[in-house]
Amino acid sequence: MKLALIGYGGMGSYHAANISEMNQKGDLSLTLSGVWDIDPARREAARAAGFAAFESLEEALSSCEAVLLATPNDTHLPLTQAAAAAGKHILCEKPIACSLEEAEQMYRAAEEGGVLLTVHQNRRLDPDFLCLKQIVEGGELGRIYRIESQVCGGNGIPGDWRKRAAQGGGMMLDWGVHLLDQMHLLFGRPDWVHCVCSFVLGEEVDDGFLLEAGYPGLLYRVEVDTNCFVPRFRWLAFGEAGTAEISDWEMNGEMVRVKERVDPALKGVQAGNGLTKTMAARSEQTLEKLPLPKASLPGPAYYRNFAAAAAGKEAPFVKKEEVLSVFSLMEEALRSDRERRVISLKK
Repeated sequence: MKLALIGYGGMGSYHAANISEMNQKGDLSLTLSGVWDIDPARREAARAAGFAAFESLEEALSSCEAVLLATPNDTHLPLTQAAAAAGKHILCEKPIACSLEEAEQMYRAAEEGGVLLTVHQNRRLDPDFLCLKQIVEGGELGRIYRIESQVCGGNGIPGDWRKRAAQGGGMMLDWGVHLLDQMHLLFGRPDWVHCVCSFVLGEEVDDGFLLEAGYPGLLYRVEVDTNCFVPRFRWLAFGEAGTAEISDWEMNGEMVRVKERVDPALKGVQAGNGLTKTMAARSEQTLEKLPLPKASLPGPAYYRNFAAAAAGKEAPFVKKEEVLSVFSLMEEALRSDRERRVISLKK
């Protein structure tokens, strides 16, 4: 299947290099017909990297059977409509659009054109998430009652258009779409959501947020911050029988399970100006340390699935209902921030 890449910025050049490398290894039945970008300098950069560069969208669409959209979020709707009208399958970078309404229009255009539309929610395949998924489903920690997910850095909001509301900028749409998609895969749509966005850096869009969502017996907490200058953990999982920490994307961390609920050697410790047994460290003989599950890397599975789904041989890895549900959840989270209240999601 020939694929035209629309947009040759950071993500576009990433996709081009990935697809090219996988083709050289014989890993894909998907080849790049070339690149189109509205910026002549980016078209020239594509040529310098060894790719064909088209002079118009129409030329790009005539070269291929499918397109990969790696452009600012506000362009996804018109580009999808043009590609669908031309009968081209579409792999769109996340987030799918700037609003739920736009996303629904994009799926309608794809359905009317008889083509596949799916979204590059690639962090479903992150080793840290796959490790957490095994922890949740494996049962070693007993019933999981709280999950905490953090992505924090100190480099501010990336890129120019990502700082503009009209182009779909902000950390909820940039990172929230990934982190809420991961939670949605594990637990489905929550019963309620509460979110507080931060605007510390003075931009018109959020530079981070703290979100909590709940189900009966389970709460998850997602935090994104672009003004944090100390390391933070990536995941914490709290179970009735133990606790797990995945510290970073390099998969450092630990999983600890309790063997004896009552610690006979527990002693009080000085905590500031007071004494505590409740928060004192437990003796080692009452605990069992377990290795974190190892997640196997799926390689080019994402691109392979897109090609197979476009050919009608597989179901798409990311489904319409999942994309729209997560986008709806993000919009409710932003409403929670505006209205400063918990939003019920029960029908």
